Amino acid sequence: MSQQSHPLETLREIKQMMERSSRFISLSGFSGIAAGACALVGAWFANNVIAKSKYSDASISVVHDDDNRISIGDWMGNQLVQIATITFLAAFVLAFFFTYLRSKKANIPIWGATARRLMINVMIPMLAGGIYLIKLVENHVYSLIAPGCLLFYGLALLNASKYTLPEIKYLGYAQILLGIINLWFIGSGIYFWALGFGALHIIYGTVMWWKYERGQAPIS
Repeated sequence: MSQQSHPLETLREIKQMMERSSRFISLSGFSGIAAGACALVGAWFANNVIAKSKYSDASISVVHDDDNRISIGDWMGNQLVQIATITFLAAFVLAFFFTYLRSKKANIPIWGATARRLMINVMIPMLAGGIYLIKLVENHVYSLIAPGCLLFYGLALLNASKYTLPEIKYLGYAQILLGIINLWFIGSGIYFWALGFGALHIIYGTVMWWKYERGQAPIS
């Protein structure tokens, strides 16, 4: 005699199926680990640029470049922007690569209505933050770039958490908290950057891999 499912259990299963269909669940734990590793490497290079400047007030001191006088703030700022751009691109490519592999392995489309909603909700805070950070660079306010990155990135994660794995909101909370704390430790922005974008991503990615991918565990 077959055992019939309890109505409440059936409703719970239907609810879980609907939640899975409305969430982008192909994010790989290795994506977070790779992004964190890129951030740590980028932070190391950025710290070298800051250390080699040897100026406590970059907006006043100047250096000579042939016949042109260039502020140390401009030079160091451009270097840091280049490092940040390369770091972001490397992290994005690796994150997409591992997410694509998991999506293909799980036979889940990597692009669809849910992915589009996720992208839109991520990009709105990120674009707003990008404009804000560009104005900081134009005005030589480099000390607020690191906390600004953490704050807007954390907001983007929170905004997107309803369309992907729910645990990502905790990473968003942690990024926002770090950004707020960094406002009281302006000179240590590079360390908060490394902790937020580097260490926290690696921890998050490891936890996600352990929970969802280790031993081919099903996504729930």
